[in-house]
Amino acid sequence: MSELDVLKCIGCGAPLQSEDSDAPGYVPEHNLFREDVVCKRCFRLKNYNEVQDVGLDSDDFLNLLNGLADKKGIIVNVVDVFDFEGSFINAIKRIVGNKKIILVANKIDLLPKQINKRRVKEWLKKAAKKYGLDAEDVVLISADKNEGIENLLTSINSIRNDEDVYIVGTTNVGKSTLINKLIERSVGEKDVVTTSRFPGTTLDMIDIPLDETTFMYDTPGIIQAHQMTHLVSEHELKTIMPRIEIKQRVYQLNEGQTLFFGGLARIDYISGGKRPLVCYFSNDLNIHRTKTEKANELWRNQLGSVLTPPHNPENFDLRNVKAVRLETGKEKRDVMISGLGFITIDAGAKVIVRVPKNVDVILRNSIM
Repeated sequence: MSELDVLKCIGCGAPLQSEDSDAPGYVPEHNLFREDVVCKRCFRLKNYNEVQDVGLDSDDFLNLLNGLADKKGIIVNVVDVFDFEGSFINAIKRIVGNKKIILVANKIDLLPKQINKRRVKEWLKKAAKKYGLDAEDVVLISADKNEGIENLLTSINSIRNDEDVYIVGTTNVGKSTLINKLIERSVGEKDVVTTSRFPGTTLDMIDIPLDETTFMYDTPGIIQAHQMTHLVSEHELKTIMPRIEIKQRVYQLNEGQTLFFGGLARIDYISGGKRPLVCYFSNDLNIHRTKTEKANELWRNQLGSVLTPPHNPENFDLRNVKAVRLETGKEKRDVMISGLGFITIDAGAKVIVRVPKNVDVILRNSIM
């Protein structure tokens, strides 16, 4: 079949297919050869004002945004405040050029209510700068709870100077939920435009009119391979991704004790005297304490039963685990396991974190 013969969605331009309902261009097989077919994503956008995130890997994403640096407009970069390091796109400045960027930290409702939001904003601004992003503004939101949306719109309108707005982010940051909230505020249900022509893209951007001449463009979410979220099943994802405010869980550990986070990761407490480890993970994720000397055997024998997720031990390769040695130094630090959660530990501790080889472990100044 030549490129001209490929059936494409009339909404977004994605090649139509009926094999993978989560991939771009999906339609049920019985609809595949009808006239003027729209894919599931565009159908839900048109009929329900609901945008579904379609994950692209890094190469697809970079190809999609290749010409963005030359276009006029501002960037709204959505990150997950609960997993900032895991959801931050390191190549963002290279992709967007010298555009002004608003950093939007979603899921603020997941952090404990007593957290100091001003301090969180300062931390985000500093952390982003460390990665080379000097944000024009940092806005805390909860797209799910409809918090901070007006603040974001105010920020966008004050910075965009009548230019287009491009919304970028990784998968699972809640970008689609945010887009849906912005659609509700900016256009009527039937007026959403889904046709936007960016030649040569895997999946065309969706555009939403801001006024008669400018648009807000939604881009597909990029997949970050270093997040734990991409190593679990869809069912397990619901266990490890928090949906409601996280309750801190405090474990008093002696040297030579270990905490397991399901069967996906563990932290061995090496030295620093008896002390609390404060854990911030999904409330649904089981945390199991044991002696470090028994930890290897427990991981081998109880993976998929006492230590879940994973529910199927065959989906988790214990031979493909790395050991990350960390010291907290002179300050309270967070040990962040990308796509899973973090542990707050006071100064003067030595630990070893064991995770799958491609999952990032980051030591940062504590945000709590």
